[in-house]
Amino acid sequence: MTVIHVAHSPDSDDAFMFYALAEGKVPTGDRRYVHELADIETLNRRALAGELEVTAVSIHAYAHLADRYALLPHGASIGDRYGPRLVSTKPVPADPRSAIRGKRIAIPGVLTTAFLTLRLYQPSFEAVIMSFDRIEDAVLAGEADLGLLIHEGQLTYADRGLHLWADMGEWWFGETGLPLPLGGNVVRRDLGNELIGHISRDLRASIAYGLSHRKEALNHALRYARGLDRAQADRFVGMYVNDYTLDYGEKGRKAVSALLSRAAAAGEIPRPVNVGFVE
Repeated sequence: MTVIHVAHSPDSDDAFMFYALAEGKVPTGDRRYVHELADIETLNRRALAGELEVTAVSIHAYAHLADRYALLPHGASIGDRYGPRLVSTKPVPADPRSAIRGKRIAIPGVLTTAFLTLRLYQPSFEAVIMSFDRIEDAVLAGEADLGLLIHEGQLTYADRGLHLWADMGEWWFGETGLPLPLGGNVVRRDLGNELIGHISRDLRASIAYGLSHRKEALNHALRYARGLDRAQADRFVGMYVNDYTLDYGEKGRKAVSALLSRAAAAGEIPRPVNVGFVE
């Protein structure tokens, strides 16, 4: 038996994707998957150290991992005209892009795509690094002037009296006409082509099973919904488990290349990236 450690975030969209693998709903031959859960910045750091065989990572982090890991074509989190949201206790100004210059902004990690996109939007701010699930509280407490929200906070910020200043996915679409590729699943290249091919097919089967058994997959995902009710969790899963998740497709792959090309041109990543997908 081949044991494969697969790591992902403890949130509802990742839980939905991996439901069938976690519960043995799809055949995987002699491959047994052991699931590890951690926040995305922790997974980014562990992948940098080469610890994980298969893991979710930020597309930003992938720029630093491409020599050791390949992008699997399945499991992407891509926002089509939506993405990380920049919020404040103050109403949105007429020109938020200028208004955030010099402000303290709480971010969920320097390797997240949320941070990268914000730097492309406006590079002149002071980053206050913290766990993603502390950001709303930090903004409300005045520890930061604004907060960059990922995961479920993108849907619930207004419930706490926070105001939306900018949506990074909407801004990116306006700039490029493309969706915003936030995260993907990667596989370590040293596993070899045959095993990598099996892993890719197993992951696709898990996502397809969840989409075709939505009610039971959503029941599983609700365990990780962090305060969302069923309708909100269903909406959040629908935002990030979509056609791009089964396969990036031409537009999704173009979006990854465009994001990393712009990041390299802006000096936000050390060098251009030759994006490699498992076929």
